[in-house]
Amino acid sequence: MAHDNSALGTPEQLRDPNYTPPMAAAIPLGIQHVLAMFVSNVTPAIIIAGAAGFGFGSGSPDFHNLIYMIQMAILFAGVATLLQTIGFGPVGARLPIVQGTSFAFIPIMIPLVAGKGVDGMAALMGGVMIGGLFHAFLALFIGKIRFALPPLVTGLVVTMIGLALVKVGIQYAAGGVPAIGKPEYGSLQNWFVALVVIFTTLGFKFFTRGMWSVAAVLIGLMVGYVVAYFMGMVSFVNVGKAASFALPNPFHFGFEFSFAAVIGFCLMAFISAIETVGDVSGITKGGAQREATAEEITGATWADGLGTAVAGVFGSLPNTSFSQNVGLIAMTGVMSRGVVTIGAIFLIICGLVPKIGALITTIPIEVLGGGVIIMFGMVAAAGISMLSDVDWNRRNMVIFAISLSIGLGLQLEPGALQHLPGTAKILMTSGLLPAAFIAIFLNLVLPQEIGDDQTEELSGGMAGHKSD
Repeated sequence: MAHDNSALGTPEQLRDPNYTPPMAAAIPLGIQHVLAMFVSNVTPAIIIAGAAGFGFGSGSPDFHNLIYMIQMAILFAGVATLLQTIGFGPVGARLPIVQGTSFAFIPIMIPLVAGKGVDGMAALMGGVMIGGLFHAFLALFIGKIRFALPPLVTGLVVTMIGLALVKVGIQYAAGGVPAIGKPEYGSLQNWFVALVVIFTTLGFKFFTRGMWSVAAVLIGLMVGYVVAYFMGMVSFVNVGKAASFALPNPFHFGFEFSFAAVIGFCLMAFISAIETVGDVSGITKGGAQREATAEEITGATWADGLGTAVAGVFGSLPNTSFSQNVGLIAMTGVMSRGVVTIGAIFLIICGLVPKIGALITTIPIEVLGGGVIIMFGMVAAAGISMLSDVDWNRRNMVIFAISLSIGLGLQLEPGALQHLPGTAKILMTSGLLPAAFIAIFLNLVLPQEIGDDQTEELSGGMAGHKSD
């Protein structure tokens, strides 16, 4: 789609990351980036807080921790984005990269905190900090390890992330984890609200253009929220109790070294690093019509890791580059890192206001369920899209089959590993890590060539009916 951006600058200026359009246009464009990522950014914090037992109701003794986690997700998305856009020394790609809380780590984080409250959060934050530093360390040789993570591996892992999360989306739409087993769980009212969100999102995504289409999930949530309000499902009591301004608290959840957390986060850092490499390449190709430089890729990896480590110090979750904002740059045709910097400043301001976090907690879990069903399904779809680049010969099919069968199987039946020590059980039953490890290992050790006779046999078997 062609863009009439003559009022913003010349085509050469718009392809230059160091060019900033007039502020009258730069500020709305920056806020547009925030709107495109806002829901996805706070959702992981809500999911992990819920798994830890930080309830949505004001009567929950740990409700303030839920608000705090949402606040920190917003604040440190802004901080990490500034590391990318402005940078310092070797840190930062100095490109319009929007950072946000990563979905990829959720399957690793949930078993670490499930039902443990604040006690589980200390170990989780230890993993976030150390994993973030390891992620930054990968910047020293990110170019040298890319060979070990082709689309077969990364596509499988992203697909597994989506498959691991879809259960959470259904639980939220049906009434949330605390309601499981109760009469109201899965009620018609709950599903009605969730379906309003889903159908509204689909309508705006495919029958509108521009920002209306980009912010379809946000609009769907807003419509669902209004419907839920008129159904008596929304309460603003907690907003009045929340502070108007608050600074982040270092080591809010403490720090604890957990071998399971550290290993899990370090292993996932490989996947997150490669995801960022893909986003950097997507931005330079879509916005500037060129390949990303080695300095940009290295700087982006540094910022990814340090942004995560700093977030962990203050009780926030891992950060990564947000792919939806890469698409937004391609849509607007504006490559300015100054525009994204404005969005980052807006995030930081919002993150210092706990009332915003409290307002988000007024969204009924069923409304969020409708949104995350779509978001998590899109994660899986993105993984399948990556797999479309794979040459599906017999070797790659076997690697994919074994990795998916074992990874997904262990996730669906964690009792099969009940005799493993606690750390090993957490890592293995995530499903994600065993699938990634098996795929990486097999891809490195199995020979690349399967032989002409096998290729002909495979293709002949698939096309047999056509040749008869």
